[in-house]
Amino acid sequence: MQNIDATDRQILSILSREARIPMKSLAGRIGLSRSATTERVTRLEKAGLIRGYRADIGQLEEGEIEAFLLLTLKRTPSLGVLDSLAGFSSVRRVSSVSGQLDLVVEVRVDSINALNDLRNEVAQLENVDDLTTSIVLRREIERS
Repeated sequence: MQNIDATDRQILSILSREARIPMKSLAGRIGLSRSATTERVTRLEKAGLIRGYRADIGQLEEGEIEAFLLLTLKRTPSLGVLDSLAGFSSVRRVSSVSGQLDLVVEVRVDSINALNDLRNEVAQLENVDDLTTSIVLRREIERS
């Protein structure tokens, strides 16, 4: 991209710190309309200067990390996937559910790296079509 100006640099600076900032707020901060800001951001994305948006989650300081692995399978039932999941010590519970998902897998690990490793292993299981992860931020109510 040849023509990157001060406004583009300002957009990149803000997005590098606040990737989830609403376009309206970004526009207000740089002094442009929402549509002009959207056009600039789109141009920066197409030029490869903005390659994506992500949450970069570091090691949590206290305790273990709990998460849900939301699996869609290529076909059901899949006893092989269930058997494989049972072999992971970090898997706490597996629920077969109705709807777009097939399995909800509750896991507990020691670190984000361990969660990423587990996700990679589960995603590679035969018959796993898609996997989404949701990290538990806080438990509000828990009953036995």
